[in-house]
Amino acid sequence: MSLFLKTYLNTVIEMLEQIRDEEAGPINDAAVLLADTIENGNSIFAFGCSHSSLPVQDLVYRAGGLMLINPIYGPGITALDTRPPTLGSDIEKLPGFAKLLLDNYPIKAGDVLIVVSVSGRNAVPIEIAQLAQERGIKVIGLTSRAYTQSVESRHASGKKMYDFADVVLDNKVDKGDAVLEDERVPQKFVPASGVTSTALLQALVAATIEEVLERGITPPVYLAANVDGGAAYNQRLLEENRERIFYY
Repeated sequence: MSLFLKTYLNTVIEMLEQIRDEEAGPINDAAVLLADTIENGNSIFAFGCSHSSLPVQDLVYRAGGLMLINPIYGPGITALDTRPPTLGSDIEKLPGFAKLLLDNYPIKAGDVLIVVSVSGRNAVPIEIAQLAQERGIKVIGLTSRAYTQSVESRHASGKKMYDFADVVLDNKVDKGDAVLEDERVPQKFVPASGVTSTALLQALVAATIEEVLERGITPPVYLAANVDGGAAYNQRLLEENRERIFYY
């Protein structure tokens, strides 16, 4: 077996074990926020820039996934749909862009916003979390504490994204994200945050479903569309929850 392959997988497994052992409390706290939102008839939204948008997208319109998570997509910073990608990197540093996003989505007081930002330093994720809190929206921040604490903020306030989160989830990656090293390569290589951030969010969905079930609520969950009857099943649940689903 390739040494790099084995080392990478073992490193990611160790990080996932850290998440299991160290983040269970924050995940459960975040699940309570989401369950309260569902029980109260409010809505759930999620946002991330560029690669931090990918874990968010993994939650949306997904077999086995909770129907009620609405993505907020920022033009130019949704995954890597912008050419050249350096333009997207510049857009996520723009002050004021987050306000435009929130103003154009049906998110309101009493809702919850999940914000994913691995470094937590750029203006857009910082401002979207800050504005959400100011508007009475609960914020769940997913970041790397080690990363964000080792870099300077790129926002005029000097704050980081997690400073405006009601609950913080730590994806356990180090500064720079990459996890492998070799003397023949001048920098670390192969990132891990995509794996750990996605696992954190899916664990949050699992904990949320458990929490709402304990409250006697059956959560709307997608059935795989490739399973016989899946499309009709999903359409019925979508119609039943139409007032809280804005992406369909």
